[in-house]
Amino acid sequence: MVSQPGLFIGGGFSVLFFLIWLVSISFGIYAFVLFVKLARRGIEALDLYNYAKNREIRDRYESAKRDDLV
Repeated sequence: MVSQPGLFIGGGFSVLFFLIWLVSISFGIYAFVLFVKLARRGIEALDLYNYAKNREIRDRYESAKRDDLV
C-alpha cells in the first residue's frame, strides 16, 4: 500500500521542477530590475536632450530680437 510510486522518482522530479521554477522566477525578477534601470537611464537621457534642445531654441530665437531692443 504505497501511495507514491517512489521516493526518488516522484519526489525528485517535483523538487527539480521547483528549483527550475525558482531559478526562472529569479531570472525574471532580475531581468525586470535591469529593464527598469535601463528605462530610468533612457528617461534621464531624454530629459537632458530636451533641455539642451529647448535651450538652443531659446537662445537662437530670443537673441534674434535683442538687436531691436537697443
